[in-house]
Amino acid sequence: MNVFYEDDGGFKAGTVLADQGGAFQVESASGKRAKVKAAHVLVQFGEPEPTRLLRESQALADSIDLDFLWECAPQEEFEFASLALDYFGHAPSPIEQVALLLRLHGAPMYFYRKGKGKYRPAPAASLQAALASIERKERLAILQAGYVEQLLAHQLPDAFRPKVYELLFRPDRNAVEFKALEEAATKLALTPARLMLATGGLSSAKELHRQRFLFTHFPQGTGFPPVPAAKSPPGLPEAEASAFSIDDHTTTEIDDALSVQPIANGWRIGVHIAAPGLGIAPGDPVDEIAHQRYSTVYTPGEKITMLPDAVVGAFTLAEGEVCPVVSLYLDVSADDWSILASMTRIERVRIAHNLRHNALEDKVTEATLAAGATDFPCHAEIGILWRFAQVRNAHRQAARVAAGLKPESNNRADYNFYIGANDEVEITERKRGSPLDTIVAELMILTNSTWGKLLAECGISGIYRTQQGFGVAGRVRMVAHPAPHQGLGVAQYAWSTSPLRRYVDLVNQWQLLAAIRGEKPVFATNDASLFAVISGFDAAYAAYAEFQTIMERYWCLRWVEQRQIRVTEALVGREDWVRLPDIPLHFRVPGLPALARDTRIEVEILRIDLVDLVLECRLLAVIEEVDDPAQIDPALGEVLEADLPDDATQ
Repeated sequence: MNVFYEDDGGFKAGTVLADQGGAFQVESASGKRAKVKAAHVLVQFGEPEPTRLLRESQALADSIDLDFLWECAPQEEFEFASLALDYFGHAPSPIEQVALLLRLHGAPMYFYRKGKGKYRPAPAASLQAALASIERKERLAILQAGYVEQLLAHQLPDAFRPKVYELLFRPDRNAVEFKALEEAATKLALTPARLMLATGGLSSAKELHRQRFLFTHFPQGTGFPPVPAAKSPPGLPEAEASAFSIDDHTTTEIDDALSVQPIANGWRIGVHIAAPGLGIAPGDPVDEIAHQRYSTVYTPGEKITMLPDAVVGAFTLAEGEVCPVVSLYLDVSADDWSILASMTRIERVRIAHNLRHNALEDKVTEATLAAGATDFPCHAEIGILWRFAQVRNAHRQAARVAAGLKPESNNRADYNFYIGANDEVEITERKRGSPLDTIVAELMILTNSTWGKLLAECGISGIYRTQQGFGVAGRVRMVAHPAPHQGLGVAQYAWSTSPLRRYVDLVNQWQLLAAIRGEKPVFATNDASLFAVISGFDAAYAAYAEFQTIMERYWCLRWVEQRQIRVTEALVGREDWVRLPDIPLHFRVPGLPALARDTRIEVEILRIDLVDLVLECRLLAVIEEVDDPAQIDPALGEVLEADLPDDATQ
């Protein structure tokens, strides 16, 4: 006797060696013996032999039409043997019984299993839904295969074109397009981004880096919705002084200007800050935009402004205009350059000049100022401001030293990136510590510190930058109460001088206006919304800074590519990191021996990767080793990068 039985979710057939009542000793065709419970046996038969039964039953099962079988089956639960009798129209043979059972069991969409040998047909609606799902999966599989074939041929399917950024930066991993992209990229041993570049889905590595940032932080685009025109209140007094600004020639958001007036035994130095806070009300549509963006985004050749152009145009300190400002006046002694008195006013000031670094940097130097040069605008005022800035800088350095820090170094450089036609890039160096930089930086630091103190004295909350301690513990943080900024050498420091570019400065300007007017401030002490601004600004500002760093590195690598540099000098930094002397490009040199900082070496550039932003090179020679290199204060980098005012560096 032979038996057909269920074993571990499958079906087997074998010859019975012994009948033990509730179980059978069974030998399979392979010679393996097993004990099979009688309850697991579905068909007992004499002929054919088990191997033939399985083979012929499966062939017959494959020929049974499932739709017809489903229509023939009772709508209630049934035994497979009874359906076999009805289906075949005669007492079924063992092969026919097993064939029908295999067909029922292999079609779970059509027939639900209800027990040993028992089934129930699926409801019509459920069956149609399941069949539609299978059909859809089959269509998608065919579609995916077609997409993969196109991608392997470096052709971008039309369906991918409107979804390129979504597929790369926020994909639906269940979407057929993403599955095809991933499959093709794996077969080609490429990343999805590189495959998009190869197929033309991305035009360049620049587009990849730029769109990754925009997709995350500006998903609705960088444009602005229509907003009401922002206007300052009428009736503001006009200042006696006329002012001038100092900025890079690409700056359009001019939010600070300076003035100098003679007074008895000294000068009245004015710092005039654009006052969008007079025309933007908390909660209005323009505020909502600024609150969402938090800051202007700077990147070589492009910027994404915090405020719409019309709003910037209404408040920027443009040459020839009389502009609303918040002014800090400092009465300075001619004897020792000490500050005798200070006052803050809300007013309008005439902007006589918008001075630009590129036009003045060769004319305004320490040497020309010492010689009394007069061949540039506002030469007398700049000379006075330079002497005052030197005194203020000395005060801050003394405060740094008292806090256990080294004096700031002036050997760091800023770099200006200019992107021309066909993405030709020029990178020029501007040393920090130049007279114009120092003038702007010192007066902005003094203004931010003075206004931070004014807010504290009036009992009005503000957003402060603080740095206390050393190392990681001494990182710059933003807080809602006055606290020392040891890195800058001031007792408190509240960003207030860039309200057209940073939301924190706009918030502080609202608070400052309330302090000057004696009004209720927008944000009360411990206001939860003020802490939310701090948190949101920190996150956005860090993301924007990272994007700027990425794009500056991209343009540095492009600079090297465009000049077809293969062998070049480099300066050693820490460990195996080096930098090029003319641009702010840092990279590793594998196998670089221990060398002093600023040692000059020669390297061969082997490969530049604009996607991963990598430069590969090898050491050729050590040109000149430095015996006693100047060491840079570890805290200095963070202080300069984080807290020198934008006015001094943009």
